[in-house]
Amino acid sequence: MTRLQERTAVVTGASANIGGALARGLAAAGARVICTDLVAEVAEATAAAIRREGGEALSVAGDVTDPAHATEVVDLATERWGGIDVLVNNAMVFNHKGLLTMPIDEYRQQLDVCLTGALVFTRAVAESMIAAGRPGSIINVLSTAAWQGQPGNIGYSTAKSGLVNFTRSAAMELAEHGIRVNGFTPTVTQPSDPAVEVLLRGVASKENAYPNDFYGLMPLSSLPTTDDYVPAVVFLASDDSRMITGSNITVDAGATAKYWPWIPRR
Repeated sequence: MTRLQERTAVVTGASANIGGALARGLAAAGARVICTDLVAEVAEATAAAIRREGGEALSVAGDVTDPAHATEVVDLATERWGGIDVLVNNAMVFNHKGLLTMPIDEYRQQLDVCLTGALVFTRAVAESMIAAGRPGSIINVLSTAAWQGQPGNIGYSTAKSGLVNFTRSAAMELAEHGIRVNGFTPTVTQPSDPAVEVLLRGVASKENAYPNDFYGLMPLSSLPTTDDYVPAVVFLASDDSRMITGSNITVDAGATAKYWPWIPRR
């Protein structure tokens, strides 16, 4: 699959989970990828995995809320490969606390990473695309938590829902430049850690004040894996989606479509 041949993509928050899988998937489709993360070793691990698989990748460590970091990434992509064609805004801080327990500074941090980070990188990349007369695709990673009320996860849910309308607004501003902006909505993903899997099965505990039975209530019979997300993001990054902007593609095994009291496979 080489739909993205000769194109350059930037993925923020390119950890081993969703961000890393998307970075590797874009590379497998032919893109050259710059992997960014706050932790240098995390970004480099994903870039190294891409290179081992025969792709081209670089890593850059930095804070997505820092305009200087975004400028560094844009300059590197321009110097190395002539510019940027695809941006995936994936960086996020996970901090599962609720309305009554979330410290204000931690709440601000979550919103800052998700929303300010998306603004900083979208602006820097869009400016470079506009200056080069280069159309492109910007993809914001949302969440099913952006579309539904989730207890005990106030910062994440608020930030991701804010990203929904950021996507629409940015899409309208950038349409005249041929730059498309879309959302991609994943959901709770099949974990590799058995301890995490227990938490997803609705088992109440002192650490799990709001148990959620993700396995029992998911319409399809399993949770998505990170690999299940790659085709949708490659599609949004490619010319196959050239008439799609300000929209969203959901890969959630039916979670947001489900009528809430229905119990699948009773």
